[in-house]
Amino acid sequence: MWPVGRDATDAAAQQPTYPGRIVVRERALRTAVRAAAADVVGVGRDDVSVDVAEHAGGLAVRLATPLSVPDLDDLEAVAAATPVVERLGALQQELQARLGRLTGRDITRVDITITGATVPPRRRVR
Repeated sequence: MWPVGRDATDAAAQQPTYPGRIVVRERALRTAVRAAAADVVGVGRDDVSVDVAEHAGGLAVRLATPLSVPDLDDLEAVAAATPVVERLGALQQELQARLGRLTGRDITRVDITITGATVPPRRRVR
């Protein structure tokens, strides 16, 4: 695995070479990115749509997902919630770092489209 911010070719130059080649299919990248994005956003994998493409020497990731928001009847939770734009900026940074570690590639762009809102089920306190 290569550190974030390093190109795979730079890291490959420092690794011992073995006969053969390694091919990671786009489908495998999409599956890994979808799982990681769902985990970071806090929704199910089936709720996340992902597109991965080569971009500027690395990977560009585009995802569409619902965003978890507090129940609007819970005034304390609404008041304590982080504004959506701030949350999305933090999600972009976390996704860029996590996906870089996961894929071993530079993540040059993370585009997020919010497709709706989900309210997590209330937990009952006994």
